[in-house]
Amino acid sequence: MAFSDANYKGFPEFNYDGLMDWFISPSSVGIVDFPTYLLGVIFTILFPGPNSLYVLTIASIKGWRAGVWASLGIFIGDAILMIGVVLGAATLLNSSPSTFNFIRILGAAYLAWMGYGFIRDGIERWRGAKVVATGDGRAHYLNALHPSIAALTLSLTNPKAIFFFVSFFAQFIQPGYAYPMYTFLYLALVLQVVSMSYLTGLIFAGQFFLSYFKKHQRYAAALWLIVGMLLIGFAATLLL
Repeated sequence: MAFSDANYKGFPEFNYDGLMDWFISPSSVGIVDFPTYLLGVIFTILFPGPNSLYVLTIASIKGWRAGVWASLGIFIGDAILMIGVVLGAATLLNSSPSTFNFIRILGAAYLAWMGYGFIRDGIERWRGAKVVATGDGRAHYLNALHPSIAALTLSLTNPKAIFFFVSFFAQFIQPGYAYPMYTFLYLALVLQVVSMSYLTGLIFAGQFFLSYFKKHQRYAAALWLIVGMLLIGFAATLLL
């Protein structure tokens, strides 16, 4: 069964054999030097960032289910950013400095707010105060947002990610390939698979430390303080 350009304008003619080639051979969709791209994706994702830091921390606070929800939020956020690149979001941000600066400041403020929340929680734990998770009834930062919403917002308020996707992906798209959108889709899927694999590992790590931190509040407090300072550092980096 084949679909022709006559019926579906803008899409290449393909059949099942061609579809299998699409999955097996990256070069068939206009990708240049796929091994280098894959290695770059792995190193980029392994480099600590606010997304991975949040997943690891929330999993160690609330368990693997919260980590899964946070990972889902990041997956959706990254997918939206990639779709935005295809639809021209990078061009819009590049041509409108005020829009870019607004999103950048919003993202930095959100990171700083998260960092403040973790630092506040760390101080409470260090002092031995009860947190809301143990039933003291106060509104607490870590329960203010559902993990998926917090992670989704964290992903979407980083406008520099859009320019990263454009500049990074462009290096591995074959010049003159007739359907660059297919190439971009393939590269995006690979990145998402690697990202979700890494976040899954962080969820297991967080679950492993969950019971340990419940027994050792001082160690948990130190971790929370470090995470808070790192998030504020990410906020400062985003502003710069």
